[in-house]
Amino acid sequence: MDLKTRGVPPTDHERAAIDAVLGPQPERNLHDVSGGHQLRDRRHLLLPALHAVNDRVGWISQAAIDYIAERLDASPAEIYGVASFYALFSLTERPTHQIHVCIDLACRSNGGLVEADLPNGAHPSPCLGLCERAPAAYVTTAGETTLQVVAGHVTPVDIARWAGGDTPDPEPEPAAAVRQAGDESLVLLRRAGRIDPLDLDAYLADRGFAALERARQLGPQATIAAISGSGLTGRGGAGFPTGRKWDAVRTQPATPHYLVANADESEPGTFKDRVLIETDPFGLIESMCIAGHATGCEIGYVYLRGEYPRPLATLQQALDTCRRRGLLGGDTGFEITIVKGAGAYICGEETAIFNSIEGYRGEPRNKPPFPFQVGLFGQPTVVNNVETLMNVPSIILDGVQANRRLFCLSGAVVKPGIYEAQLGLTLGELIELAGGLRAGSVLQAVLLGGAAGGFAGPGDLDLVLDLESTRAAGLALGSGVVMVHDQHVDLVDQLKRIAAFFRDESCGQCVPCRVGTVRQEEAIDRLASSSDRSVDLALLSDIGQAMKDASICGLGQTAHSAIETAIVRLGVFS
Repeated sequence: MDLKTRGVPPTDHERAAIDAVLGPQPERNLHDVSGGHQLRDRRHLLLPALHAVNDRVGWISQAAIDYIAERLDASPAEIYGVASFYALFSLTERPTHQIHVCIDLACRSNGGLVEADLPNGAHPSPCLGLCERAPAAYVTTAGETTLQVVAGHVTPVDIARWAGGDTPDPEPEPAAAVRQAGDESLVLLRRAGRIDPLDLDAYLADRGFAALERARQLGPQATIAAISGSGLTGRGGAGFPTGRKWDAVRTQPATPHYLVANADESEPGTFKDRVLIETDPFGLIESMCIAGHATGCEIGYVYLRGEYPRPLATLQQALDTCRRRGLLGGDTGFEITIVKGAGAYICGEETAIFNSIEGYRGEPRNKPPFPFQVGLFGQPTVVNNVETLMNVPSIILDGVQANRRLFCLSGAVVKPGIYEAQLGLTLGELIELAGGLRAGSVLQAVLLGGAAGGFAGPGDLDLVLDLESTRAAGLALGSGVVMVHDQHVDLVDQLKRIAAFFRDESCGQCVPCRVGTVRQEEAIDRLASSSDRSVDLALLSDIGQAMKDASICGLGQTAHSAIETAIVRLGVFS
């Protein structure tokens, strides 16, 4: 490719950051013809290279973009298009010290700051996955040694102090979010708070990797049959049968096969995958090894959201330990790589993940072909949510039925946190499991499934929490969000935030979502300030139906769901 750049070299810091990912720039002479496909085959290193520059300098300059373009034989416009897609990257110069303050649903309903109240030096952020400790913030300092830390129970005084250069205190122990820690009936959370998450010997003593050995004895077909027989379905929101997905990949003749663990939990109110990785990283590794064995995958990727510094460090350390002990890589025939996201909700969609890992804008792909046919790098691919995968060892080893789920409780409950419960309990029973409502609170609404979910009312406490019952009620379990709103929460403000969230997070690829999310937000803003609402209510319903029917992916298809349930079930704007 005949690349055209500005001819301005990168700074020494930018060059060093990029070379640390791409390797030193090779010496070339007039007879050197290397490049083309050889360089473009390294396109998957683009996202790590952009992270390296952003983490080292604090932003990504045009000179850095030009240098990456030269190294990967891609046009600067392509690199710019990818860099500008992600919210955690800045293409304009900014200070090395940054404070990202969550302004999303759980934080704003729990006394957090909203956009207009942020001090200088603080930036608004969508949900940071710390909803049990809302309000939350994410503080970063770029440099040779990068600081990235999240903080909960944040006050305006804290934010002002951090904007002045201070940094938050260390996070509490990860098991603090698991309110049932120590309960012997737990399956998914049974190791939380009981063993050191980074002690491999303790994990092995707790029957760690025994399920992988059992899966190898069973063989791929019998392993998949056990998964199908357990009734395991996806825990990321779609609820697709896991055994069917695995078998579809296993039987594909094209090779290689790939496995992707979707840990980009950006749904507002969701934090279960964060807690699973922080408290049981070896459990995820073993689960992925079993999935890889059953589906014929030699390489697995964990796509981890960029605002999760501790899960990243924990999982990377666990992977390194497994490699040293011969449990991963080498002769095992299976390897796992972490890909760090960069702030894009849409990358939780199973095909958008592929584009992001491959070094392109994280836009969803049209289906068919489906991922089991043509997925990551054009090959058959399994995509599973972290919670889905973490069900696998107990199924293989003990024949456990996959009838337990993790719920992320936040808002006006006594003990917000992550809870494991058997499907079939009622919404009221789940709230009681979290200690019930806070003193002085009166239940106003419960958001199930996050911004892409729906609102239940005080009359829905007897709702049975399983796939069939919630679907019959016009609701969904989704990613396990249970956000409890008392009488102090402004539901109109919540709907305005949901509309703004989907407007911001739409990738813009398809017209129904790109235009519909903007028009939806405009209609809600008018409804919030008008007494004559009939026209805009009808318009809002039409917009929602158009997005549901014609959007490419689940973002547009569910962007109106919570808003519709608030209007129809709760009578907001009536």
